[in-house]
Amino acid sequence: MKKCIIMPDSFKGSLDSIEICQLATEKVHKFFPDCEVISLPVADGGEGTVDCFLHAMEGERVTVPVHGPYMEEIEGFYGRFGDLAVVEMAAAASLPMVGDNKNPAKTTTFGVGEIIKHAVEHGAKQVILGLGGSCTNDGGCGCAAALGVKFTDAQGKEFVPVGGTLDQVVGIDVSAAKELLKDVELTAMCDVENPMYGPTGAAHIYGPQKGADEAMVKDLDAKVMKLDEAIQKNLNLKVADKPGSGAAGAFGAGVVAFLGGNLKSGIETVLDIVEFDKKVVGADAVFTGEGKIDGQSLRGKVVIGISRRAMVQNVPVYAVVGDVGDDATAAYDMGVTAIFSTNRVAVPFSIAKTRSKQDFQAAFEDIMRLMKTVEERR
Repeated sequence: MKKCIIMPDSFKGSLDSIEICQLATEKVHKFFPDCEVISLPVADGGEGTVDCFLHAMEGERVTVPVHGPYMEEIEGFYGRFGDLAVVEMAAAASLPMVGDNKNPAKTTTFGVGEIIKHAVEHGAKQVILGLGGSCTNDGGCGCAAALGVKFTDAQGKEFVPVGGTLDQVVGIDVSAAKELLKDVELTAMCDVENPMYGPTGAAHIYGPQKGADEAMVKDLDAKVMKLDEAIQKNLNLKVADKPGSGAAGAFGAGVVAFLGGNLKSGIETVLDIVEFDKKVVGADAVFTGEGKIDGQSLRGKVVIGISRRAMVQNVPVYAVVGDVGDDATAAYDMGVTAIFSTNRVAVPFSIAKTRSKQDFQAAFEDIMRLMKTVEERR
């Protein structure tokens, strides 16, 4: 093996994608010391997205003072790669930031907008925004307000809407934000298909993990619906049923309606930005993986997104995963060459995660031993 690409997703709760890349690279070089290894860790748009891009590409981490979920002063950050900026909303509006003080009726994405504004004012022409791990349900209004969108109530008074006040939005003026972003391509990494509101919308599906009880979920959902009515009336846009509009507390809808951005699969975005199609040329193998591969993984997630691209160039793809679902075999029809589980013994996840590093190393070494033996006997 002369060249390979290592491009895993994280094993949530046990191993992050950067660590997996490091562990796998060590094993490759143990058996194939002269192999060119291209390490491209993947994040889903949530916490760690910027670090993954910085590992895969040459760039810098930029820190900037912004406001957090409750408008407290915090230090935000983004990744700068020439005129490309990678922003993760988790840098200013993540669930861990609020600790036990969860309240999606009051938290804001304002700081996310401040980060984007800093990037644009410092030369960014393309912005990739990761939607993941949010503590908010404000429809992206806070972010939009920080970028110049004006929201007004029935009395014409300007305010920054949060989840609990979305129903007070009567007027929406996007002209200032449109001017600021006129030369900027804004893409949000989004891997969910939830609509803005309803039984599968932002509040019902994600509200409880952000601290909303049953009554608050219903209230938030109704207020997101009111925001949609204001968007239709003021901007003549219908975004509520757009797949992904409910992502990150309906931030997906806000990206499209207020900022003129678009929603795109996270893995497709990553593959394009890191120029995977060029890097995979001449590779003998691609190693990818995630915590579990199953039927859900087949709907455009990391492993399948990578295998589809590699299949075009006839490069074999090996998925090294934690669990393998009974319905995972369909992956073989989508470009995956073989699936390997890292689970060495039958134990609950609570125990398995404590030994995930050693189990991954052992499993990956077995794969390398097999590949080395096959190569030597050719």
